[in-house]
Amino acid sequence: MTLPAVPVSTVAEQPPEAAPPSRAERTLDRALRVTGGVLTVWAGVLLALLELIFATWAWELVQGRSGAAQALVGVGAVVVGVPVVVAATVLLGSFAHRSTGGRWAVVLAALPWFLVIVAGGVRTVEGDLALVGDNVLGLALIVAGAVTFAVVGFRHLVTPPPGR
Repeated sequence: MTLPAVPVSTVAEQPPEAAPPSRAERTLDRALRVTGGVLTVWAGVLLALLELIFATWAWELVQGRSGAAQALVGVGAVVVGVPVVVAATVLLGSFAHRSTGGRWAVVLAALPWFLVIVAGGVRTVEGDLALVGDNVLGLALIVAGAVTFAVVGFRHLVTPPPGR
């Protein structure tokens, strides 16, 4: 005895398509993305200023010591400062990407960061200089920040957008 065959569909059911967003939703989305971009620019400026302040303070702290204490304080400042700069730069790049939705958004943080760092290396009329040539810690922080921005930017550019 044979049982009757039951028809089986081989095509998976497609979920219903979402309705396109309304004009108000699109406007709100655009406003939030612009706000995220503005916050990213200001965060880039703030991060660069904090790095310059830390580099100058830590270098003065190192210069105030001599011998083994100078080496210990210098190594401690590098061991603490460089990972903090890398972590802050990665977080800022991630925030830029998520808040604006653009793969190029890390530029919004990197460009003001670079401008502030360059401005820190230019002597003012009064003779002040935030970043001097013998400040090895400052140079390490600049290299760490620049390389991290480059890696984060490259990662966001080559990663395919979700849904593909």
